[in-house]
Amino acid sequence: MKKTLLLFFFLLSTISFGQQQTATYSVSPSTFEETTSITITINGSSINESTWGVTGNALYMWAWAFDTNDTTQKGTPNNGTWESSSEESKFTYNAGTDTYTKTITPTTYYNTTGIGKIGFLIKAKNGTGDKKSQDILVEVGSFQVTLTSPVENSTTILASGSNFNIAATNTNGVASYTLKANGTIVNTNASTASYSYTANNVTDNQSYELVVVQGTVTISKKFSVVVNPNTVLAAIPAGLVDGINYNASDATKATLVLDAPLKDFVYVAGSFNNWQPTTAYAMKKDPSSDKFWLELTGLVSGTNNTYQYWVGESTPLANSPALVKTADPYSTLVLSPYDDSGIPAASYPNLPAYPAGQNFEVTVLKTGQTPYNWQVTNFTKPEKDKLVVYEVLVRDFDAKKNYQTLIDRIDYFKTLKINAIELMPVMEFEGNESWGYNTSFHMALDKFYGTSDKLKEFIDLCHQNGIAVILDVALNHAFGRNPMVRMWMNDPDGDGFGSPTSENPYFNTVAKHTYSVGEDFNHQSLKTQYYVERVVKQWIQEYKIDGFRWDLTKGFTQACTASDESCTNAYQQDRVDILKKYADYSWSLDPTHYTIFEHLGSDSEEQQWANYRVGETPSKGVMMWGKMTDQYNQLSMGYSSSSNISRMMSSSRGFTANRLMGYAESHDEERLMYKNVQYGNTSGTYNVKSLNTALSRMSAIGAVSLLIPGPKMIWHFGELGWDDSIYTCNDGTVNDNSATISGDCKLDTKPQPQWAENWLGDTNRNKIYYDWAKMINMKVTEPVFLGTATMASANTLTVNIKITNSNLAATQLKDVLILANFDVSAQNVATGFQYTGTWYNLMDNSSINVTDVNATVNLAPGEYRIYGNKTANLAIPDFGKTSAVNLYPNPVSNYFTINVAVSKVQVYSISGQLVKSFTSNGNVDFQYNVSDLKTGLYVVKAHDENDKIQVMKFIKK
Repeated sequence: MKKTLLLFFFLLSTISFGQQQTATYSVSPSTFEETTSITITINGSSINESTWGVTGNALYMWAWAFDTNDTTQKGTPNNGTWESSSEESKFTYNAGTDTYTKTITPTTYYNTTGIGKIGFLIKAKNGTGDKKSQDILVEVGSFQVTLTSPVENSTTILASGSNFNIAATNTNGVASYTLKANGTIVNTNASTASYSYTANNVTDNQSYELVVVQGTVTISKKFSVVVNPNTVLAAIPAGLVDGINYNASDATKATLVLDAPLKDFVYVAGSFNNWQPTTAYAMKKDPSSDKFWLELTGLVSGTNNTYQYWVGESTPLANSPALVKTADPYSTLVLSPYDDSGIPAASYPNLPAYPAGQNFEVTVLKTGQTPYNWQVTNFTKPEKDKLVVYEVLVRDFDAKKNYQTLIDRIDYFKTLKINAIELMPVMEFEGNESWGYNTSFHMALDKFYGTSDKLKEFIDLCHQNGIAVILDVALNHAFGRNPMVRMWMNDPDGDGFGSPTSENPYFNTVAKHTYSVGEDFNHQSLKTQYYVERVVKQWIQEYKIDGFRWDLTKGFTQACTASDESCTNAYQQDRVDILKKYADYSWSLDPTHYTIFEHLGSDSEEQQWANYRVGETPSKGVMMWGKMTDQYNQLSMGYSSSSNISRMMSSSRGFTANRLMGYAESHDEERLMYKNVQYGNTSGTYNVKSLNTALSRMSAIGAVSLLIPGPKMIWHFGELGWDDSIYTCNDGTVNDNSATISGDCKLDTKPQPQWAENWLGDTNRNKIYYDWAKMINMKVTEPVFLGTATMASANTLTVNIKITNSNLAATQLKDVLILANFDVSAQNVATGFQYTGTWYNLMDNSSINVTDVNATVNLAPGEYRIYGNKTANLAIPDFGKTSAVNLYPNPVSNYFTINVAVSKVQVYSISGQLVKSFTSNGNVDFQYNVSDLKTGLYVVKAHDENDKIQVMKFIKK
């Protein structure tokens, strides 16, 4: 399989792996031109369909092609995606002969000409889990050249001074042969069908090209020789770390360090030596650490250089390559021949060009870089107990899919009152449109969302507005392009990718847990621990990241097997210890750093982290990912079974402090609103399946989730009632096939979000946003929500939550009672007020007089109350009454419009200076021209005919 052509997207859930199979096949006619109609036949008996879970004889072809030199991939066959092959690529099954056939014309099927070789494999519709055959390669054309020695596109390692034999044959009589070494002709034979040549006394690395001409057809075969330079032993200079070491006093120099145990030699090939390294670019080896190192000189400050390591081993393991060309494991910027062409210039302006003639990722090295000018250098993070985290996938947040869209929406986040944003993985991942968990370079920023400075600008802007930024990091595993996988890999098909060998010092050959994706890190390896700590340091120090959400921490054990789920889910001491070590390291760099584990394991194990170092100042303790989706979805749909939400409280899990980051919705589960409208309960005319009815229940979900003491999280657009299924496909259809690893379309890019155009103007959706904003504001400003919550541990649709902070005085808001009715009919809900007297509905601060603490409150279905003994800080007068007034578009280019009639509009700078004033005379279509304003944030005061004022903000682009 040409893994370089695939986008690997995986769920972090239990995965049953398929098995690669060897198919027997034939192509008729056996010799053909690119315009010839050919039939590919697969012997059905050679494929065990049931092993792949295939029913109905549904097998598919995954195809690729090469040019006449057999080196450059080309063509655009309609493969579909690896998780969902297109129907156009399906084989026809012939029951009588038990064969699968597909008839194609190469130029038509591959949508190109000049084809020298076609490639294909057979797969299940969803090929995830190795449900595929071997790669099959077939030459195109009646004139063929066979390189008999060495293997085509191979690299041969020679001792210096050795001889090198080259031999080839061709069809259709004699041909003319020309052999080039490093671009220079070294031998010719004008007329032969059997070519041979010996290069004597080879002392330098050579890139060979054998050009063969017969009539009007030219075929080129490429191969190379790398000379073992007999590595020089030399002590590494003090203070160097793995990767690039810039010289602070000399921008013409940089020193590279590579840790490559068991390897015999390493060359550095790059733009600075025309990708043809001589012995001057052979890395030295430190005799004490065995690390390779080399100082580069003559670099030009401010210039982008690109390079790879050529990592050689004279006697590799069987199926392992003798030479691996790889980027630096510690790259902070990599260029990819597979992904970069799909990166929009608007997101990443002036993207460095991938060097022509190379393959695999390359590292960018640039001396004399101008550091980002941080506006906030001493950000004070929100307290853990007060955190309300907004989880966002940049790809699906806005149609532009970049950091600039987050920057443009900072006012949206501020109005919602969240105080932390968690980005799903943004480290260099395979492909462009991904959830990001298929990480290949953990220290490099993926370029699809934007530049390094643009991410820093977003983080800086968040900090200016009191919002922390958390990164989701996938350090349980890495994917196949990762250099530390590729340097020690099994590669039987020679395509440059494979699984780790037993020699690999970083990765297990087979995962030590049952939730494996990609290649499984061995976290007991000191080398892996060093790598992880370097990754942590990079993001904390270079990007000022405030916290990490550690993905899939169940995988950080070496004590289990890939088939023993009970072991994986049980308490594992090695996992407890190593994750404590990583937390300690994070806190050594930043004592207030947020450490969050997605463990979803036993209370006894999670307590080891949640209670760890909580008594210190500042208080530590790991925040644990608290999935409560099923229970809250039962409430939102109106079903009492399995609706017990008491485990939203940290105390229910044995945590001594509030370290449960509970959530009703995250990236990984079906959307609450989708299930509401698909499966909601009904009583008479009240039907949860009705969209607006379902939306009306979501404010109550916020009340009984967000206000429970401790950190909380919401998934992006949950605050607007996003009702697209998680299984929504690229084309807007829904394909929920839970029998497959990815649920087919679960990982697909979702259709363009509607929030900017329609949702904010939808009263029903807008109400959720403003209700949640008011709740979040109370949570982060009112000390009562740092108190203790109590609720019945029961399945019930009439929720009753009491919150008390006994450290507060009676004159303060110290007691809260939250009631909600998730039934589909009105209910008299039991109260249990903490005492009699005046209580206040905290959503509008209206008062009631309680004379009977046990009096019931009649609530309509989906209705809720938040009562307090004192009024609450709601931040904005008439907060919830202004939601129907909107300014659009926002951000603004030249003008904006307001959706209701107003008499006067005033525009102020963020510093309070009046900069524009308009009189619209009640014209709803009035266009307020602000084209002359500078880029920035502005405040708008809109006056209605009664001189009531609506305050809004906009961003001027």
